[in-house]
Amino acid sequence: MSGATASTFQVHVRAPGKINVFFEVGAVESDGYHDVASAYQALSLYEDVWAEHSDGFSIEVAGSVDVAGVPLDESNLAVRAARLLASTTGYSGGVHLTIHKAVPVAGGMGGGSADAAGALVACDALWGTGLAMSELHELAAELGADVPFSLLGGTAIGTGRGDELSPALARGRFEWVLVSNSRGLSTPAVYQALDEYRAQRVLDISPAPRAPMVPPGVMQALRAGDPDMLALHVSNDLQVAALALRPDLAEILELGERSGALAGFVSGSGPTLAFLARDEASALDLQVTLSAAGCDALRAHGPVPGARVSTDPTPRR
Repeated sequence: MSGATASTFQVHVRAPGKINVFFEVGAVESDGYHDVASAYQALSLYEDVWAEHSDGFSIEVAGSVDVAGVPLDESNLAVRAARLLASTTGYSGGVHLTIHKAVPVAGGMGGGSADAAGALVACDALWGTGLAMSELHELAAELGADVPFSLLGGTAIGTGRGDELSPALARGRFEWVLVSNSRGLSTPAVYQALDEYRAQRVLDISPAPRAPMVPPGVMQALRAGDPDMLALHVSNDLQVAALALRPDLAEILELGERSGALAGFVSGSGPTLAFLARDEASALDLQVTLSAAGCDALRAHGPVPGARVSTDPTPRR
């Protein structure tokens, strides 16, 4: 890792949030989990993580989004990431983490995973543990399915539990408008609702008897950098379950699509909604329209790089 040594007082890392422009969920397995196929894209909504030397492990969190539900104890994923790195490398000290969040909390955009990825990169640089990126990815996979992608960034295809990643070529820049919601959705609850929905309609919508896959149309649209083509292929199997738990979100989806979005969908397990715009001007118009309707609308673009040490020297307190 470049950007710091063990003697550096403070390390700053920026890690992006993400959306799943395509998400297919396989049948529930015997262990209660599902195989998935996802097309991830990292977006320009960032988590900023600062790490500084400490005898123990501690964290403070602020942000431009509501952070009231973010844990400040050992259950925080960033703290778990730092402890995992320390135990793996034999590092005997600790770290104080300061996180500024701009990714909606519990919104299906991987903010917690970005914090964990940021903590891995920041602590590796701060402590001088010098792990290869492949080793950091192994640790990331232990922390959660979305953490490896937060390290990788860009655009990638995820299979298995979502953590088996293959980088995907995406030309150009895709413009997005995100609508966050203060009422989070539990990811396990959304998966359970999907399983129940499929069981009730087993003859119509049970998952196909094959491994989930990202279809060629998604890949072609990403390679071409064509938002109109991508709009024809965006899909999220979890959306039907998320909308069943939160039917109010359907009205916002309809408003966005009536107001010029090429496509609108639930991001991951929700409740954040993602709208694909044709260009930057269209995204701005859509953001204004949704904001005027009382929505908390944010603009972002992708793809952007994964968690990286920042050259910004500004310390956080």
